[in-house]
Amino acid sequence: MGTARQRAASEEEYVAFATARSGQLYRSAYFLTGGDAHLAEDLVQDTLGQMYTQWHRLQWPSWAGRIDNPAGYARTVLVRAYLSHHRRRSSAERPSQVLPEVPAPEQDAALRLALVGALAQLPPRDRAVVVLRYWEDRSVEETAAIVKDSSAAVRTRCTRALARLRSLLGADLAELVAR
Repeated sequence: MGTARQRAASEEEYVAFATARSGQLYRSAYFLTGGDAHLAEDLVQDTLGQMYTQWHRLQWPSWAGRIDNPAGYARTVLVRAYLSHHRRRSSAERPSQVLPEVPAPEQDAALRLALVGALAQLPPRDRAVVVLRYWEDRSVEETAAIVKDSSAAVRTRCTRALARLRSLLGADLAELVAR
């Protein structure tokens, strides 16, 4: 009977975790995918599915593979799912049109769209590094661990990706920010 109670409690904790983190995971996935809302939703679902299968590790401190930071682990799973998806994607697969599901009532919609469009033009690993470093506010070392790269490579990617973003946005960025 105690085992059934433990499973029920574990299930409730997972549901609370997934409910609390899904919005933040979606926002990160949205930026990683360059504004592809549907792919972002798929990545979040994949992430939460993988988290569910590993959730028992969170419940047993004596387990050797215990996960100490479930939110950090979820972000790592999300980035790796994104990179894995991009490697698997067929070169023939191209979205024909990007339509937002619900228009955002934000004042900076033009700026957000410009930034998402520019992010979409970066290579996947560069985009992942930029999102982790500047959206997630991760350190170079954390970012390197997540994308399985060296700290020097992450710094180089950041520098090159930011230079590319500046060249893509050019004078448009100053005009959009001034509004």
